[in-house]
Amino acid sequence: MTAKNSAGILLFRVRSGILEVFLVHPGGPFWQKKDLGAWSIPKGEFEEGVDALTAARREFHEETGSEATGEFMSLTPLKQRSGKIVHAWAAEGDIDPASVASNTFLLEWPPRSGKQQEFPEIDRGGWFTIATAKEKIIPGQRGFLDQLQDYLDSRPSRKA
Repeated sequence: MTAKNSAGILLFRVRSGILEVFLVHPGGPFWQKKDLGAWSIPKGEFEEGVDALTAARREFHEETGSEATGEFMSLTPLKQRSGKIVHAWAAEGDIDPASVASNTFLLEWPPRSGKQQEFPEIDRGGWFTIATAKEKIIPGQRGFLDQLQDYLDSRPSRKA
């Protein structure tokens, strides 16, 4: 059995000399009251044979309603507890969290009710400093924040 793969974009910006990253919160009733350790980079699964960066850009658009453009820096993939491999790229950009417009999914809710309800895949997005993002992001994705910070710190002409 092959591991599932996901691909996503870690959008970042520097405001007043402070590095911020854009994370999204999953929609639906299971995540409604969860905050710390629940946020994620915008990402989604892709099939074998599909270009991972193309999938990451598609998923970013599906989950936020915005395009990810610019220079994409490949980050080292991270294996999640579930065995899923997450491939990610960092890109500098900006997005208004209030503009997030996610695709939706159907779920039987309440459970065993026979009623299908539609929920947004992502219910909100937000900009966070690296320190706050490390608290908010799913533990298996924290390594992407470290990789981004290390990359930006190693650039000689860049002040983050």
